[in-house]
Amino acid sequence: MKKKYIIPVFIPHYGCKNECVFCDQRKISGQTKNIKPADIRKTIEYYLKIFQDERVEKEIAFFGGSFTGIDQTKQEEFLKIANEYIENGKASSVRISTRPDYIDKDILKFLKKYKVKTIELGVQSGNDIVLEKAKRGHDFNSVVKASKLIRRHGFVLGHQMMVGLPDSTKQDEINTAIALTKLKPKIVRIYPVLVLKGTELEKMYETGEYEPLTVEQAVDRVKELYYIFDKRKIKVIRIGLQNTENITNPQNEKSTVIAGPYHPAFGQLVESAMWYDALVSQVKPENVRSKEIEVRVHPENVNNIIGHKKENIKRIKELYDVDIKVIEDFEMKKERLKSKVLSNYSDFLDE
Repeated sequence: MKKKYIIPVFIPHYGCKNECVFCDQRKISGQTKNIKPADIRKTIEYYLKIFQDERVEKEIAFFGGSFTGIDQTKQEEFLKIANEYIENGKASSVRISTRPDYIDKDILKFLKKYKVKTIELGVQSGNDIVLEKAKRGHDFNSVVKASKLIRRHGFVLGHQMMVGLPDSTKQDEINTAIALTKLKPKIVRIYPVLVLKGTELEKMYETGEYEPLTVEQAVDRVKELYYIFDKRKIKVIRIGLQNTENITNPQNEKSTVIAGPYHPAFGQLVESAMWYDALVSQVKPENVRSKEIEVRVHPENVNNIIGHKKENIKRIKELYDVDIKVIEDFEMKKERLKSKVLSNYSDFLDE
């Protein structure tokens, strides 16, 4: 996928008339005040100073609320500001996020007028029972209808889903991912559920009605979903919530995270887990006779393949009694690794 700079403009809780059990958008976005046109300009200008490479496309993205649920006059006000930057060549397009039940033909026609290119839908789950438990206020059929309309009108379709919702199982989430691939989104975000202060989920957690996933469980589930999307050439562009002043370590006094699989580098944990799987696929056929195996990877992947605190290397050693030697190789493709047996146990015995 072609490189793109995203200029994030957060519109906390704007437009959403629903109150999902897990949600406090003001805390997720790290903002609590109503956004004004001056705030939008300030944000865009700030990121334009950072993203100075004129060769890279820049997209202004309205995140944090249900954009198409906002009063259309307000939508138009925001989009006109974004379009000023498109017209002067400083940005190329607009991205929004919204709910599937806030999409229809007239809305899409309006968005097309203001150069919106990408629409991300908050899907969360493909299981209607899970959606009802989470008080989403729509069913999966709404996702299907909205997704088809968005693609039919020429927009780039994105989906956002969650793992660890109340009553959701790993199989539910696998089924959701498979169902989403059939709707052919171009991009996907996957978020593990965190228990935030002031949400209904906090009450459910305190009473024992809800038990959040551990970090290990969440990593395992997200990893499996990533494989499903990757196999079908659907780009996973985000794993885990963005860390903010409020979405941070629960031990931090400013944190609004009560419980759940929080980790400052959750996405990296998932990536490392996938590299572990790749390592095992190389080591397992050789482990009966191999003592030491060399693995060549692009330098950018060295930390992930070794794992946090060398966890991947240690696990391989414990399970297969094989030593892994990781070599940096700039000529390797970033998604590949190449292994070679350096020594085996027959050599060791001969010595």
